[in-house]
Amino acid sequence: MDHRCTNGDEVLEFLRQQKSDRPSIGEAPNSSAIIPRPSVILLDLNLPGIDGRDILERIKQDRSLKEIPIVVFTTSSNPRDIEYCYQKGANGYLVKPMNAQQLQKTIKAFVEYWLEANTPP
Repeated sequence: MDHRCTNGDEVLEFLRQQKSDRPSIGEAPNSSAIIPRPSVILLDLNLPGIDGRDILERIKQDRSLKEIPIVVFTTSSNPRDIEYCYQKGANGYLVKPMNAQQLQKTIKAFVEYWLEANTPP
């Protein structure tokens, strides 16, 4: 199941719900929790509201969320953005290609690795 957020505030709200739905040690899981914890987050740096850089930093500083892999998927090929994201804990960095065929190829590679071949924590 996938979930899409359109701005930084939605990302934080969604992840807050994930944290409140997770049981404490020894507690039974919350049966009302409909959306499972993300196995990977595909994050755009240029989100409206709270931007992707801040979202990345907040997630990686949160003990209960930092293990979720984050792959940055953005139009920026700026070496400073790439270095910043890896320093803040990004697990991957993909530059969005402008060509539709290349975009499809990049998304296919992402899905094959992160959602099919990779073993998440």
